Amino acid sequence: MAVSVDLAKGLDKAYEDKTLEEILSASPAALAGVSEADAAALQQAFGIKTVRDLGSNKYFALAGVLVALSNKL
Repeated sequence: MAVSVDLAKGLDKAYEDKTLEEILSASPAALAGVSEADAAALQQAFGIKTVRDLGSNKYFALAGVLVALSNKL
């Protein structure tokens, strides 16, 4: 079964036509609304260099779970 997801609104224009692997390997600045300065701050504060690092960071993952749980209460 093929799955299709439109991520264009969540990505910087330069990454809209990239593969999932290219996006995951890119700087967090590949995400719409995340500037190069934001990406540098994430690297300095948390060692986050890629979108993959951001998505798998334990602090951001926990925050996401907490928000999801709050929506169920």
